Amino acid sequence: MKAMAANITRALQPESRVNVCDNSGAKEIKIFSKKGGKSVKRRRISAGIGDLVIGTVTKGRPDMMKQVVFAIVVRQRRPYRRPDGTRVCFEDNAVVVLKDDKGTPKGTLFKGPIAKEACGRWPNVAKLAKIIA
Repeated sequence: MKAMAANITRALQPESRVNVCDNSGAKEIKIFSKKGGKSVKRRRISAGIGDLVIGTVTKGRPDMMKQVVFAIVVRQRRPYRRPDGTRVCFEDNAVVVLKDDKGTPKGTLFKGPIAKEACGRWPNVAKLAKIIA
């Protein structure tokens, strides 16, 4: 996992319901934590693009339901700023479900664009991405 150059605005709080944009069997997860986050006492940690989150599957195949999974945030609706000054936002919030916390995706096909910052940080996600925005 590499550091990111962009100043990512953290948009997804715990209890956020996020769409899954791969073919792993999950359709929606509910985020309940961010892996490796630091915060002020009693402040809830939020996540942004490229962050590793932990969540439970709320919609999807029956064998995936209620499972605790690792996921990477690949799209967010809130605009964030890139180093060249442009502001980027997507039309939905989306994550990619992982097999483990090392970064290997569970699905083999991603639907929609994947943020350039997430691809730079997670090379295994970049290999499967068709559209990088």
